[in-house]
Amino acid sequence: MSILSDLSEALQKGRLPKIKELTNAALAEGIPAKEILDDGLLAGMSVIGEKFKNNQVYVPEVMMAARCMQAGTDLLKPHLTAGETAQSCGTVVIGTVKGDRHDIGKNLCKLMLEGKGLNVIDLGVNVSAEKFVSEAQKNGAQIICCSALLTTTMPEMKRVVEVADAAGIRDKVKIMIGGAPVTQAYCDTIGADCYTTDAASCADAAVTLAAQIS
Repeated sequence: MSILSDLSEALQKGRLPKIKELTNAALAEGIPAKEILDDGLLAGMSVIGEKFKNNQVYVPEVMMAARCMQAGTDLLKPHLTAGETAQSCGTVVIGTVKGDRHDIGKNLCKLMLEGKGLNVIDLGVNVSAEKFVSEAQKNGAQIICCSALLTTTMPEMKRVVEVADAAGIRDKVKIMIGGAPVTQAYCDTIGADCYTTDAASCADAAVTLAAQIS
């Protein structure tokens, strides 16, 4: 449907007023809210994610697209039934590890994860291993995402894995790690499940991992 293509295009361009206009128009036409969400908003966010991964768009464009996504989703929420919301494909607990207060990368990952339809519980910065695990248990999360920008705080990622092991949830929760100093080798060393180099790749991997657990 052309209106959904227009909606996707408007999101990619960050045209907030147009998003509201087209979302309401699509609802008025009787298009199911889930279809508007999937084929309009999420489709546009998926394109933004790929372009970001390929350095075709940058952080400001992603932020604008995320604002559009939020505005459109807010309009659709009253029309979506339980299980049809953008949060239906899994829950992620995300935060920057204990001792580290950098949050730009973490915030970008959050936007991309939400853009893929995941429910994101943002724990903020300076998050302990125990907090990651307890919040994952409390919210029934399939994924824990840990960010670090300092080499000195990376060992807390290992503690997240250890605490999750001790809690007996490793069969139910996947642990993802990322950040400037983090590498695939470090991921393998500490026994985490996934390392990604950027926010778009993080979101793609999270969807795959959540589906494996769900």
